[in-house]
Amino acid sequence: MTWTVTTLRGAAEVRLGRQRAPQYADGPNMIPYLRAANVKDGVLDLGDILSMNFSPQEQSVFALRSGDVLVTEGSGSIGSVGASAVWRGELQGTVAFQNTLIRLRPRPGVDGRFLAWWARSAFGSGIFASVASGANIYHLSAERIRALSFNLPANDEQRRIADFLDSETARLDRLVSVQVRTRSALQERRAASMFELVTGGSYANRVDSGLHWVDSLPALWRSVKVNFVAKMGSGHTPSRSNPEWWVDCTIPWITTGEVSQVRDDRQEVITETRERISDLGVANSSAELHPVGTVVLSRTASAGFSAIMGQDMATSQDFATWTCGPALDPYYLLWCLRAMRSDLLGRLAMGSTHKTIYVPDLQGLRIPIPTISEQGEIVGKIRESNSQIDHLVDVIDQQRSLLAERRQALITAAVTGQLDVTTARG
Repeated sequence: MTWTVTTLRGAAEVRLGRQRAPQYADGPNMIPYLRAANVKDGVLDLGDILSMNFSPQEQSVFALRSGDVLVTEGSGSIGSVGASAVWRGELQGTVAFQNTLIRLRPRPGVDGRFLAWWARSAFGSGIFASVASGANIYHLSAERIRALSFNLPANDEQRRIADFLDSETARLDRLVSVQVRTRSALQERRAASMFELVTGGSYANRVDSGLHWVDSLPALWRSVKVNFVAKMGSGHTPSRSNPEWWVDCTIPWITTGEVSQVRDDRQEVITETRERISDLGVANSSAELHPVGTVVLSRTASAGFSAIMGQDMATSQDFATWTCGPALDPYYLLWCLRAMRSDLLGRLAMGSTHKTIYVPDLQGLRIPIPTISEQGEIVGKIRESNSQIDHLVDVIDQQRSLLAERRQALITAAVTGQLDVTTARG
């Protein structure tokens, strides 16, 4: 098997797209164009297409042809620069591209599919990242891309490699698709089990719940306002215009930055915070020091996510808090809040861009409440069920990671000649 060593310039026409500028925002030759946001790794996202004015002469230069490979020219992440996808004429009419993309157009003797797979390899193996420059935004230049080494087999071998990768990656993608569906089903089962447990779903003798988020409850249970069995509170941000209030900060302070810890509903307790406030800040603001075990609910920005304080803490004004009395297990309240999240967001959250749940609505919040001992049993059953399902989800995630590594290794080995595709099938 003979391969010719050349540069990408010898294998493809490499061109940077046309710059976006105010003078192109309107005109007689408005056409759609693709930009970096439309190009993912191997996939075009055409859900948001913009238009610019391209003169007929510019269209002859920047118009896309089916088979063109589009590479993202810049990214805020070094690991994201150089993602590529193939344009296959998905949109009718003339479509151009912006200078956030670099177009690779195969030269005669170069199979376009082979070129596309090479670009996927250059992205996944870090070749593109190795020639990117910049600090906050990493850029590829067309000239650096042109100079990259390119190993070119004979045309027949290019087609065999492309056929092989088309077939093998499709097979791997089908496996991943099955795993994605299985993972989704497990997550649905997890949520359903949690909901059934906090609402007494196993009880046959049931009555109307009087709650918005569940139709019926066990006849022996009752529903109450949370404020009747827990002390409600909130938080505040000490004024930053008083720098002396932000000295000797020792009190853990929960802000929306902590939501990431509990977004997947696996972690129950928050013990560490990114920021702290001072005793002086608490004394001179509406911030409160809440005791360990207090339940917190994010009511703005990432609204609806909840946790329990692992030590005495304060919160920003973005949270509501409940310090439970003797009739309410804080962990049971936590799982009730998580079970009713869709109701909180759908019925109570206001706003289009940033959802907010207002305090008066939370003051009227009601939950089912069995005996305190049964609350503890329910929490234990939820943890046991979640542990089993989370283990299965983790196994799937590990398998998907291994398949992604296998996929990338296969692509790189095939387009660099390390793998003889005539013997690798099957």
